[in-house]
Amino acid sequence: MTLFPGITKFLHGGDYSPEQWPPRQWLEDIGKMPEARADTLTLGIFAWSALEPADGVYELGWMGEVLDALAERGRHAILATPSAAQPAWMSRAHPEILRAPEGGKRNRHGMRMNFCISSDYYRRKCAAINQALALRFGSHPALIAWHISNEFSQPCYCPACEEAFRAWLQQRYGSLDALNRRWSTAFWSHTYSAWEQIEAPGADGEMSCEALWINWKRFASDQFASFIRNEAGPLRKHSPSVPITTNLMGTHEPIDYWRLAAELDFVSMDAYPAFDARPEMVDAGIEHSFVYDLMRSFKRDRPWVLMETTPSSANWMPFMKLKRPGVHRLAALQSIAHGSDAVLYFQWRQGLGGREKFHGAVLDHTGSSATRVFAETADVGQALERIDFLQGSVPVAEAAVIYDWEVRWAIGASCGPARDHKDYLPTCLAHYRPLWEHGISADVIQSTEDFSPYRLLIAPMLYLLRPGVAERLEHFVQEGGTLVGTYWSGIADEDDRLFSTPFPGPLRGVFGLENEETDILYPDESVPVAAREGNALGLRGPWSASTFCAQIRSHGADILARYDGEFYAGSPALTRHTAGRGEAYYIGFRSGPDFLGEFYGKLCARLDLPRAVPVDLPAGVTARIRKTSETTVLFLLNFSAERREIPWAMAGSVDALTGETAGRSVVIPPHSSRVLRWPAEA
Repeated sequence: MTLFPGITKFLHGGDYSPEQWPPRQWLEDIGKMPEARADTLTLGIFAWSALEPADGVYELGWMGEVLDALAERGRHAILATPSAAQPAWMSRAHPEILRAPEGGKRNRHGMRMNFCISSDYYRRKCAAINQALALRFGSHPALIAWHISNEFSQPCYCPACEEAFRAWLQQRYGSLDALNRRWSTAFWSHTYSAWEQIEAPGADGEMSCEALWINWKRFASDQFASFIRNEAGPLRKHSPSVPITTNLMGTHEPIDYWRLAAELDFVSMDAYPAFDARPEMVDAGIEHSFVYDLMRSFKRDRPWVLMETTPSSANWMPFMKLKRPGVHRLAALQSIAHGSDAVLYFQWRQGLGGREKFHGAVLDHTGSSATRVFAETADVGQALERIDFLQGSVPVAEAAVIYDWEVRWAIGASCGPARDHKDYLPTCLAHYRPLWEHGISADVIQSTEDFSPYRLLIAPMLYLLRPGVAERLEHFVQEGGTLVGTYWSGIADEDDRLFSTPFPGPLRGVFGLENEETDILYPDESVPVAAREGNALGLRGPWSASTFCAQIRSHGADILARYDGEFYAGSPALTRHTAGRGEAYYIGFRSGPDFLGEFYGKLCARLDLPRAVPVDLPAGVTARIRKTSETTVLFLLNFSAERREIPWAMAGSVDALTGETAGRSVVIPPHSSRVLRWPAEA
């Protein structure tokens, strides 16, 4: 699916702030785009003061000049709405629009994203300036997309937001009796007798009601989605053919991005991976593959857009380590391999002042194009041009990992079973890693998504079960799917109220077991686990269990491994249960990469899941396929500091970036990449 009608290539460019420069500079900066093989600028993200210098006084002519200059040169613009940073005159005249952090005391004017998402006045002002922008530029030939605000992050805790929260709760629960029952407020005499008694959670007030925390985050996510709808209204009315997006931030914890993605025509993301040539670079590569697969999974029928990254370094990092030569191309191609249709930067030209004056850019603060960074950016642009026929295609996966914001919130809010080592997101990444290492494509989805496209479904620590999820998981297995679950699953319902049945609650039937107790180990403890001889997967072991050790009682599940220590030595640690035409595996212990690597290696081979290449990949290397009806493209990405060789290349394949015929093996330099292509029918 093509995101931008009439455009048949990957976008390449960056965020540009013409309001920070004199008009004579604009044409010079835009004029350097062809040299960098760039075609797109994102404009206006923080330009409200320049667009509306006084209340109701719009000065849009300067933006029109920039858009005209782009159109005249065959370049494109993504035009942002400016709500991310309101003008000082507005905060001064209407201090009620300022954001209140946890505790409820409003901020003073400053920074960015410093507004109340529930403020009626602020929403009206956003809609008004968006209407002015849409009426003036909605059909401009340079405009290809609208960009709503910027990096939605933290909710507001002001009285208006608390009042909106109470209305949201009334809509959700209907009555206080229902809320009190489902929130278990009888505990510690926290029963509410009036809606007005419910306040936002925080360190200065209610911290002990997990359901309050979870529902506050649900409300805040819905409120951000409502804010986007308010901003999008004038754009959709006056510029209906131009798609709308906003820039998400991976697995950012406070907001459920599934709710925001539903409001967008396509998903965008800002990514600043720590690709700094240290050993941890492999871990960063895995993490960003995970979040890129998450971005793709929000809208599986279309590509997504890498809206921001840096060609050099980011000033927000603890250390501004430069990208080593070749690393920028590796990072850019990684996003394309996972389904992005663009590589865009913050920023096009480095500013002379302000909080991000040291942030990397394509053009440095002098505007010079005679730099290493500019040359590497141009190299990326050239690489994108040579594979631009992939634009509009979508990678397909037969496996999925469930990463669910509501599960993360509930595990984080719960007082137990461990204070600092629950690690929901790291656990999801640990289960994703073996697929990455084997070159197996995977989607990253929430628990309420459609499971039918997949053959393998991995659901780590599915602590909170939303309504219908257990039944759908059971149906998935009955219809022939393979499910992998773990310890600390099926514990509580959507309001963090424990199931009155043995754990894993409604999942007992699909896994064929009960989890009677869970031992929590100290960080310096471990328990040996031994594979059962002749087990169905041919696992060999041994392995070590850490942190979580579920005490399993089988009710029809086959035992594949047992604990080999502690008072529960000999009891099941890993099981397999058949149901209908499928099977469900239950991993009762937290493990290291040795167990997960062996387990998923055997399981994926058993399922014959498609791999990008039919050989084992060297450490630190992954492979991804993206193809059209005519051409298959293989991305080989080496995040390690060592030269790697893969003893395989498709017969008749060529290097997509050089045109050279591929040999029988492929050599990839350290921190580098190779891209091969061949006819799709091969």
